[in-house]
Amino acid sequence: MKLGSFRLRVLSDGLFRLDGGAMFGVVPKPLWEKVRPPDERNRIRMGTNCLLIEAGADLVLIDTGLGDKVAPKESDIYALQAGVPRLPDRLRAAGFAPEQVTHVVLTHLHFDHCGWNTRQGPGGGLVPTFPNARYWLERAEVEHARAPNERDRASYWPENWEPLFEAGAVELFDERAEVVPGIEAIKAPGHNADMCLVTLDGGGGERGIFFADLVPHSAHVPYPWIMGYDLYPLTTLEQKKIWIPRAAEGGWLCVFEHNPDEPWGRVVEERPGRYRAELIDPAGPEGPE
Repeated sequence: MKLGSFRLRVLSDGLFRLDGGAMFGVVPKPLWEKVRPPDERNRIRMGTNCLLIEAGADLVLIDTGLGDKVAPKESDIYALQAGVPRLPDRLRAAGFAPEQVTHVVLTHLHFDHCGWNTRQGPGGGLVPTFPNARYWLERAEVEHARAPNERDRASYWPENWEPLFEAGAVELFDERAEVVPGIEAIKAPGHNADMCLVTLDGGGGERGIFFADLVPHSAHVPYPWIMGYDLYPLTTLEQKKIWIPRAAEGGWLCVFEHNPDEPWGRVVEERPGRYRAELIDPAGPEGPE
């Protein structure tokens, strides 16, 4: 996709599955199963849509998927897709090497968003997968990841970020940061206390947003459709009331990180206060050249 001076690519790290009831919270199953049919274990398909941005001399990657350090038990629980190209494969297929990535922006440190931060190095230890990149992390998110509570401890895997600090590859920020001109990480709590979304300004009035887990699926655009996983659901609601109208009014290009098939879309207002997603066919007129 083109967005002003930026060129965007969604790179998948493969599919996995999560419990549909947890993904849709208080929304009744007869409603959510119409848009996200579950399997026999009540799990729905989940994408891992990482965003690669060519921004002048910089190559910026937003989130890094599940990675290759998922144990067999978790692979079964989450039905991790096997035998498919993973994020580094997709990057190379797009014509880039991991060494060319200059910045990695992490919306938060849950395992399904930061798994390819690190990989096994030649000596057996873990090293940054993108060795020449600066990894951008919200300071309070790191502090919580290092001392999580019982409710979310299972979501934080230190092997995905501690080697970055050992390598001196981390840029910490508070609340918001402009990573490169036109790409800004902004704190948007609700899913947890310190998650960020990422806004894109490609110039010429062309803008976009990477919602992360504020709007994980396009089905979560309506205000009441909030994940049961969210630690602060009413804060999620407040943030949705800020960002969804902005995206709709500006006609922003939206990236839905966990959509399993169609990551691109726009938000439209059906009537005052009611919004829905219009997905973009990548083979259509707005798709890649």
